[in-house]
Amino acid sequence: MKAVALGGGHGLHASLSALRLLTDDLTAIVTVADDGGSSGRIRRELKVLPPGDLRMALAALAGADPEATAWAELLQHRLGGHGVLAGHPVGNLVLTGLLEREPDPVAALARLGALVGAVGRVLPMSPVPLDLVGEADHFDPDDPSRTRKIRGQVSIATTPGRVRSISLLPPGAPACADAVDAVREADLVLLGPGSWFTSVIPHLLLRELGKTLANTTARLVVVLNLVPQLGETDAYEPHELLALLQTHAEPFGGLPIDTVLADEDSVLDLTDLAGYVSRIGAQLRVSRLAADDSAERHDPLRLSRALQDVLDGAAHGLAGGGASAWQ
Repeated sequence: MKAVALGGGHGLHASLSALRLLTDDLTAIVTVADDGGSSGRIRRELKVLPPGDLRMALAALAGADPEATAWAELLQHRLGGHGVLAGHPVGNLVLTGLLEREPDPVAALARLGALVGAVGRVLPMSPVPLDLVGEADHFDPDDPSRTRKIRGQVSIATTPGRVRSISLLPPGAPACADAVDAVREADLVLLGPGSWFTSVIPHLLLRELGKTLANTTARLVVVLNLVPQLGETDAYEPHELLALLQTHAEPFGGLPIDTVLADEDSVLDLTDLAGYVSRIGAQLRVSRLAADDSAERHDPLRLSRALQDVLDGAAHGLAGGGASAWQ
């Protein structure tokens, strides 16, 4: 099975940790708009792709042998002290060096992937660094409908207000050709979990990538988040988050979502969610997906089992058609 997971940060790490239990033909497509922390510092100084989310994806796909594990742990190690290098993960610096030496980011990531014995490959969603621009309302108590533009991933996630939509700069930025091909050839495509406006939706905004997602023949599965994101999605119900995906994919005809996965403790009222999922012709599967030690983290084994159930159901003609499965 050829599987593709799109996202960034901890959400993509969770998806990849689950998918690698099902297949080794796995591609991670990573957002490249991060402008905070170590990635933001490197990006401002050196004008390269922000390396943090790419590094995390490589760590999630690292091989299980001791040598690969040791390299993966080193890439995740953050430098101490109080100087200019303090707080930088080693992997961010190594990947930045490779990006400076290798004009093709796909080749640079493949080289680092070989070092950690990656199961699958990691690709940027675009070969150029991107900026996010959000439109937000509810920041003015006297005029909640008033909107304003917010630029930058960190600002979008932290500025008071409710994000309504997201766009990319520069306009017309290219998609990574290898990423487009991976989606086109996939059997399973996974969107989410992750920061909805800054890690999930951006993939729909690059013309070639968004168009390919909208026309995919793969099983397209959306994994809902376990908890709302303060200042970003806490004002939205789960079915409204799905509607936002469709709204941002409207220029390409919308997304052909097959299945929506939700945690049983994360959706307080299933009525609206089940109704929306049915209206778009998808299937809702509800089960326990959260880890026992954290209600904010997906358990890789539980998520992989839910995905296997989706695939088994598809093989027997049980998925789609607006059906719902309550597990």
